[in-house]
Amino acid sequence: MSLAGHQSPPVFKQGPTPLVRLLVLVSVCLAMLVADLRFRYLEVVRQGLSVATWPLQMAAAAPVDFVRDAAVYFATLVEVQQDNAELRRSQLDAAQRLLRFEQLERDNAQLRELLQMAPAPGVRSVAAEVLYDAPDPFSRKVILDRGSQHGVAAGMAVVNAQGMIGQVTRAYPVQAEVTLLTDKDQAVPVQVARNGLRGVLFGAGLGRMELRFTLSGVDVLPGDRLETSGLDGIFLAGLPVAEVVSVDRESQTFAVVLCDPVAAVERTTQVLVLGRAEAPPSRPQPQPQSPALRRPERKG
Repeated sequence: MSLAGHQSPPVFKQGPTPLVRLLVLVSVCLAMLVADLRFRYLEVVRQGLSVATWPLQMAAAAPVDFVRDAAVYFATLVEVQQDNAELRRSQLDAAQRLLRFEQLERDNAQLRELLQMAPAPGVRSVAAEVLYDAPDPFSRKVILDRGSQHGVAAGMAVVNAQGMIGQVTRAYPVQAEVTLLTDKDQAVPVQVARNGLRGVLFGAGLGRMELRFTLSGVDVLPGDRLETSGLDGIFLAGLPVAEVVSVDRESQTFAVVLCDPVAAVERTTQVLVLGRAEAPPSRPQPQPQSPALRRPERKG
């Protein structure tokens, strides 16, 4: 059998080497990248492919999204159930305290009536929110979103859920300026809740307060709670203010009593502005001394 004109099967044909083919494909890809970067001719193709493959992407991500959403749902459900149970317990405790408080109020009113004492002062409250800090780097003041049109007046106390945080120093029609307790110019008449010892609490800066003009021998201990005394005729009595953290009795005359506010003074956003529903009675004016009671002058 003659082999003339015989050709090798196609399977044995040898084309370009793999390295040459790789270089050609890399060159084509680089050319397409440079042309697309310069002329943006594949932008329409890319957008079309993105729209065409969007259903496939959503179908591929659906199981993952379902598992994630289910996990978030059940985790949120458990958290909501726990919060609901905690709120129910808090509501029951608050209801019990409210019943006892109402009973104490009735007893107090009856005792005041029997003793012919003046009724306890009413409370006026306005809910407000802190807008921003006052533009004064040397003072600790904030601005509220309530003003004189809402019943806010200068001198009213500003509190949160933990205790007192400051005092309204200026009342504008729709805003009010509050000086925080930690301001160095702020002073609050207080008393020790444990023994009723009275004093004046001043801001000391850096988040601290100081009970000044306290004699070294007085009964003040670390851990004592300080509350408003109400004797100034401005603040309501019994508002928690601060807690004593240290007492230095090394001085001969006055002790150095440092305190921390019980409330988050500089980290509060929702507050309540408290004041007296009626102004306290004015102080009596000094009467001139009777001539008969005057001490006779000595004649030399």
